Amino acid sequence: MRTTAKIDELDIYVWEGKADIVDRVARCMASFDVEVIRADDIAISPERTALRPSLAIISVSVIDSGALILRDWQAAHGMPVVWVGAAPRDHDPAMYPSEYSHILPLDFTCAELRGMVTKLVLQIRAHTAQTLESSALVANSECMQALLHEVDTFADCDTSVLVHGETGVGKERIAQLLHEKHRRYGQGPFVPVNCGAIPDGLFESLFFGHSKGSFTGAVVAHKGYFEQADGGTLFLDEIGDLPLYQQVKLLRVLEDSAVTRIGSATPIKLDFRLVAATNKHLPQLVKDGTFRADLYYRLAVIELKIPSLEERGAVDKIAIFKAFIASVVGQERLETLPDIPYWLADAVADTYFPGNVRELRNLAERIGVTVRQIGAWDAARLQRLLALARSNQPVPAESAAEVLVDRSKWDMAERSRVLAALDANGWRRQDTAGTLGISRKVLWEKMRKYQIFDEEPETRESE
Repeated sequence: MRTTAKIDELDIYVWEGKADIVDRVARCMASFDVEVIRADDIAISPERTALRPSLAIISVSVIDSGALILRDWQAAHGMPVVWVGAAPRDHDPAMYPSEYSHILPLDFTCAELRGMVTKLVLQIRAHTAQTLESSALVANSECMQALLHEVDTFADCDTSVLVHGETGVGKERIAQLLHEKHRRYGQGPFVPVNCGAIPDGLFESLFFGHSKGSFTGAVVAHKGYFEQADGGTLFLDEIGDLPLYQQVKLLRVLEDSAVTRIGSATPIKLDFRLVAATNKHLPQLVKDGTFRADLYYRLAVIELKIPSLEERGAVDKIAIFKAFIASVVGQERLETLPDIPYWLADAVADTYFPGNVRELRNLAERIGVTVRQIGAWDAARLQRLLALARSNQPVPAESAAEVLVDRSKWDMAERSRVLAALDANGWRRQDTAGTLGISRKVLWEKMRKYQIFDEEPETRESE
């Protein structure tokens, strides 16, 4: 059937309350690669719902029990909801939240359920495609262009890749590029897994999968992460957080290219590419005995280092900031406003973001929402947001002395970058500012801050 391909690889969470619908949903979806999960008595992990397309089917009796506050629940798990109730919506408008139009009768047929699920899966995938398109990488800086050249060079290799980078630099986006550019694996699934969020005791079930009936609650067979990634890419984020006993099991699958589900004795052959990422120094973890040397060598066939936002410099900072602002405000609304003020772009360029792109995005969203709501670049409001963002910057767990050393290294790197730009432009400040993507005023402040002086005649400034 045409709809089979559309609704494969899907998780359906069912809150049945008093309605007794979990088994009916499981029977209706039995011919598809869908996992039906009884959600009434479990804590759903937002990290898990991000791994595969997910939707919820909720009986209206759950509202009566007071067990669910829809807005909080959906905000945490980010999936569409189908309401199931005996009474038509028109008979009781208070029964269903007004923002939801996905309704099934209590006596729904399998055809009705499959039709609704197909419709929602198409919406989910369209949203995912739009999100990926809007998250195109900004790479104006030389260091990012060099990184993308490395990605192009190694994207079509079948070997494992280890991606290094600070928190928030975009390691998953680089992994997605490696996946998309592969001639064969790029046609398959991209399965992201946060190794730091794997609950104790669930590693085998999540990674290896289980057979139907292998334990209480296993109403259908389930593919683990390894199997889900077959024919595509498995992305293991925060690989340095994986405990030693789990590292052994991961290594065995990588060596054998096969996995055996819980409750089964039959190994399943696999063909996927592994991309791992970490913000830790794995060779040091190997020396400390907390990371297996054999697994490290298996992962680090190719290594890529993502530069921090500070290493990328003002030109990328401002471009990323503007892209996020456009996504929040909306391009049509943005066209009715004056251009982003120079002082705001300069302030962003001169702000240190220890949380990298993730922290910059947070600031851009705050500013974007404010501008969208009031319809203007209100200097007083936006300066308060900038000041708040700077004051709320998290302090790393390292000692204050180490933080100062890190900042000093960044300052020296920035000073060298400014000097190089001045030399390349014959110390013409207007041209230099353009090269760095900042205003002359900010360039002058940087020169004063980093004690950069020249013997140019004052008249040269007017050129």
